[in-house]
Parts: sequence; C-alpha cells; structure tokens
Amino acid sequence: QVNLMESGGGSVQAGGSLQLSCVASIYTYGTYDYCLGWFRQAPGKEREGVALIWPGGGSTDYVDSVKGRFTISRDNARNTLYLQMNSLKPEDTAMYYCAAKLASYGGKCLRGWSGYNYWGQGTQVTVSS
Repeated sequence: QVNLMESGGGSVQAGGSLQLSCVASIYTYGTYDYCLGWFRQAPGKEREGVALIWPGGGSTDYVDSVKGRFTISRDNARNTLYLQMNSLKPEDTAMYYCAAKLASYGGKCLRGWSGYNYWGQGTQVTVSS
C-alpha cells in the first residue's frame, strides 16, 4: 500500500519553471523497490507518461516532448519524488499525477509506462502564452 500526495502545481507563463513534489507514504512491510513516475492529462486528451525513474534513481526516461526541459529525481530517504519543469510551454498544461508501481525482479522498471497502480490526486499545471 502506497499513498501519494502531489504539490507544487500552479500557473506560470511560457518559459517559466515549476517544481512538482510527491510524498509517498508506504504502509506495507517489505520491499521499498518502487518505480515512480509522473503522468499528465490535458482536457480532452489521453493520459500520457511524462517521466519515470527506477528505484535507485540511476535510470530515467522521458516522453520526447519534455526531454531537455524536465528532470525527474527522487530522494528515497525522504520518500519524495520531484519533477523539475523548465522552459514550460502552453502544451504542458495538464493535470499532473505522480504514480508508483513495484519494480520487476531485479529492481527494473519494465513495460514502459504500464502497470502503475498507485496514484496521487493530481496537481494542476497551467502555462499561459
């Protein structure tokens, strides 16, 4: 069982920056090996994966549209996930969700964006022109 709570969303002009945070509360005993990710959903659009990070933090992946602008990181000691968003564009406007899933055997985050089964409530990011 993992509870996730995002914060840091808001309104910003194009070219600006925001940092999202997500605190994960883990209530089950056992593994702490979770893949963590950020997803977003804009009105009328399907949910898409934005960035993910493996349990140790050494491996990350991003959707092409945010590469070079967004950085995902995690502080396992604080059970906190971050998304630093720079050079924001209006098309980044969406509800952003943090999500988690247990890593595959060996601490690997397989199957791309699939399988994330713990979700936060979301934080709104609005980027104006």
